[in-house]
Amino acid sequence: MRGGAGRGGDFQAPAPLLTCRALAVFLSLQAPWLRSGPGRCEALAARACLVAVNPARGPGPRGARSGKIFHNLMERKDFETWLDNISVTFLSLTDLQKNETLDHLISLSGAVQLRHLSNNLETLLKRDFLKLLPLELSFYLLKWLDPQTLLTCCLVSKQWNKVISACTEVWQTACKNLGWQIDDSVQDALHWKKVYLKAILRMKQLEDHEAFETSSLIGHSARVYALYYKDGLLCTGSDDLSAKLWDVSTGQCVYGIQTHTCAAVKFDEQKLVTGSFDNTVACWEWSSGARTQHFRGHTGAVFSVDYNDELDVLVSGSADFTVKVWALSAGTCLNTLTGHTEWVTKVVLQKCKVKSLLHSPGDYILLSADKYEIKIWPIGREINCKCLKTLSVSEDRSICLQPRLHFDGKYIVCSSALGLYQWDFASYDILRVIKTPEIANLALLGFGDIFALLFDNRYLYIMDLRTESLISRWPLPEYRKSKRGSSFLAGEASWLNGLDGHNDTGLVFATSMPDHSIHLVLWKEHG
Repeated sequence: MRGGAGRGGDFQAPAPLLTCRALAVFLSLQAPWLRSGPGRCEALAARACLVAVNPARGPGPRGARSGKIFHNLMERKDFETWLDNISVTFLSLTDLQKNETLDHLISLSGAVQLRHLSNNLETLLKRDFLKLLPLELSFYLLKWLDPQTLLTCCLVSKQWNKVISACTEVWQTACKNLGWQIDDSVQDALHWKKVYLKAILRMKQLEDHEAFETSSLIGHSARVYALYYKDGLLCTGSDDLSAKLWDVSTGQCVYGIQTHTCAAVKFDEQKLVTGSFDNTVACWEWSSGARTQHFRGHTGAVFSVDYNDELDVLVSGSADFTVKVWALSAGTCLNTLTGHTEWVTKVVLQKCKVKSLLHSPGDYILLSADKYEIKIWPIGREINCKCLKTLSVSEDRSICLQPRLHFDGKYIVCSSALGLYQWDFASYDILRVIKTPEIANLALLGFGDIFALLFDNRYLYIMDLRTESLISRWPLPEYRKSKRGSSFLAGEASWLNGLDGHNDTGLVFATSMPDHSIHLVLWKEHG
């Protein structure tokens, strides 16, 4: 059909056709995804315009008569059959063919279908597995993530934070990996998450050398040669013929009594026992300062003392190469143990916790150490005893032992130039030798299940015994050196078996200084 005369006699397209072309251009600009197939914009526009020109030909209500180009709507049963057939065919296609099929269906879809597709795609592509999985499976998956990732995951949503914070085992394991003690009876997951956050802060302080602080005790007028710590109280023995008892938390002197020159001290609430350079041992009463017993018999300075009220026994190690066993209340010598060929610098009286051919759990054991050897003696109701075993790190005595000894009833630990030696007390076998090649001649201060406290001339060190790596260090001043190891000691020791958020307080290390003061290293309070 031709219209009126136009410019150059051009054909005048009907208005609906012009509208179709204009709509096609509009769709191509507003919906770029429709450009992917040739003629899709034109096809959709033509369909829209055709319906606009003749609404009767467009799709009507369900069951209504359609135009000539549309078939009657399918019955539900026929539709389901058709859909099943199409699904089987679709599943047999290749991925590329499936994509082309979807592209074609999208091109034939209207606004209602596209909106429906968009809403369902978001649900399918962004499924919250923590919300959908059973709680037990969620906990199992979370156990494979490191704690820092778990904390990040807590920020995803309230639901994620709720699930992750409820996983007790995850947070208990995270705390345990940091060297924290775990009480399995506490099953509150939120409690363990809070403990972990506290633990990670403390471990970061240790790594950054910010976990400790220092203080000083001033009061002696001559060198301080003997130190002993127990339950927040520090006892100091000096060449000024006095012994003082200090409250570490306040720095105040609780007791000060006149004594002889002290080479070793040990105390409890009522009494103080001192070993002296005058070759004697004495027992003093704190409240009155009176000497209640005086033990004479050694022919050399007494470098170490220990006692047990239950056994009514006191033991002493001396520069005369002997160990003497005394009746604590009577002051009489019960036995003299010989066999050492060097100064006896350390004696330890401890209850055995393991069974062997030589002793049983509950037996009291005496350990004595000199420069090269550690001797093990039975101490019980029968005082006369013979050496059970002698331990050393070199048969030819080429390696010296450091004058520090750890014995907890299960293990014996001593340091040497070769490293830390740990013996099993049940078999007397060497369990392991811990070497630190980067730092030589580390001396032992404390040894536990998780951590060890070590030091040298410059630093205080914490070692993680699970990895045998040094995790922290703290600078030390020029302290007074002692070949016998009496002028420095470790403070609180329970944290060496694992921190728990409460035992990282109080004294860590104490040493005497050339100016007769006491230098203290203390745990800093949690930030």
